[in-house]
Amino acid sequence: MLEKIQIVKQRFDEVNDLIIQPDIIADQKRYIQLNKEYKDLKQIVDKGNIYKTLLDNIAEAEEIISDGSDAEMVEMAKMELDDAKEALPKIEEEIRFLLIPKDPDDAKNVVVEVRAGTGGDEASIFAGDLYRMYSKYCSDKGWSTSVVSMNEGTSGGFKEIIFEVTGEDVYGTLKFEAGVHRVQRVPQTETQGRVHTSAATVIVLPEAEEFDFELDMTEVRIERTTSTGPGGQSVNTTYSAIKLHHEPTGMIVSCQDQKSSHKNLEKALKVLRSRLYEEEMRKRQEADSEKRKSMVSSGDRSAKIRTYNYPQGRVTDHRIGLTLYDLQNIINGDIQKIIDELMLAENTELLKASGDII
Repeated sequence: MLEKIQIVKQRFDEVNDLIIQPDIIADQKRYIQLNKEYKDLKQIVDKGNIYKTLLDNIAEAEEIISDGSDAEMVEMAKMELDDAKEALPKIEEEIRFLLIPKDPDDAKNVVVEVRAGTGGDEASIFAGDLYRMYSKYCSDKGWSTSVVSMNEGTSGGFKEIIFEVTGEDVYGTLKFEAGVHRVQRVPQTETQGRVHTSAATVIVLPEAEEFDFELDMTEVRIERTTSTGPGGQSVNTTYSAIKLHHEPTGMIVSCQDQKSSHKNLEKALKVLRSRLYEEEMRKRQEADSEKRKSMVSSGDRSAKIRTYNYPQGRVTDHRIGLTLYDLQNIINGDIQKIIDELMLAENTELLKASGDII
């Protein structure tokens, strides 16, 4: 463990020197990457310093106990030894997880797409519930959300809603939400009181910066139209709404949420770039057997990942077999406990895959 911490410390010192070099500061892409690496390495170095202090305390206490010449000092040393030995396993575990190589996309902002699946109007209402759940969660985290486009359901909710989330380590947190979410409850339109099962699909795309993915604008056809209601916040008669057609893939992205055509184009391009970047990412992951084996964040859009059962007040995440009887709080945005368990499960998988059980 000490050897690994020392290797990290050497790299940390290198990065610390690099980020003040004028040529690095001038290269925005490199500078951003190095700053992120500096932050990640600093976490390990700080924990490593605590770990080394504990080892020093243990060695010092054992030396005093071995000497045995001062009874009072021996008693104090025994207490310090017990405290240090109790704290050691926890800090070792924290360092193990920090040493797992991070996905560089984890630090990115995201584009989230929530779409109603099977279940008609009830599926649209559920998609609306999921959007509110994520909005509340993001707000509690101090992240900001911004709607790109929406298509409202006939009885409430959304047939589709696309929104951006910006903040710290957003993709690394929200990527676990990608997949099919099911709801089991009595719909508002049900007269017999029968429980129905409906579904909505959540797609989480890491937001691609221009230097992540170079979009060839000669392959993009831009269509300008007037905004249409009732979902648009700026329904008007000017040609501010944007529809992008990516000719090679057939992808279509629309945005009419902003009042200006320029801002709508900017948002639509961000979504298109992120979708294309995710396609590249998916191909890379398919070539990576270890990532493909991960059941936690496989990115499989057809996988049923979670069920929200209203009659029993139960939420079950099928990937890790986690069941919580706290549906009301969860649907109101308290999903951190689920995400924590999913992160732990994925980190444990990664540790096993690397064979790094110290």
